[in-house]
Amino acid sequence: MAKIHVTTTINGEPEEFLCAPGESMLHVLRNQLNLTGAKEGCATGDCGACSIMLDGTLVCACLMLGAEAEGREIETIEGMADGDHLHPLQEKFLEMAALQCGICTPGFLVAAKALLEENPDPTETEVRYWLAGNLCRCTGYDKIVRAVMDTAAELREAAQ
Repeated sequence: MAKIHVTTTINGEPEEFLCAPGESMLHVLRNQLNLTGAKEGCATGDCGACSIMLDGTLVCACLMLGAEAEGREIETIEGMADGDHLHPLQEKFLEMAALQCGICTPGFLVAAKALLEENPDPTETEVRYWLAGNLCRCTGYDKIVRAVMDTAAELREAAQ
């Protein structure tokens, strides 16, 4: 079967790749583009470990075909930090030990960033609801939720 040529933007940079018609975006990211932050946890869209942003919408890369990236803008966990300067969410996750094995962490961070961009002042219930599509088998969710809430408060304070 012929491969499809895709031109897209990933983390603000133009990118081109070839993919099979049925190849997932997760497979393309990890195996062709060496962007291994998004993890394969379930391959069914149930765990959120492969969360990416597609044109500003949170999606599971395991449920998206690589060919669907044509002409689109993708943001991955690799684009969250600014060089060596971590995003405030990344810093807070480290500070509050809101991670353990790391499989779910990239997906939680991408989802939390999407939440705070849409709602800079979420309630705890809103944070829990927003992150419900991300599963963690190690830490539980309290440290993750507190890290997101604390980051939101710090970002609001810094904006004043």
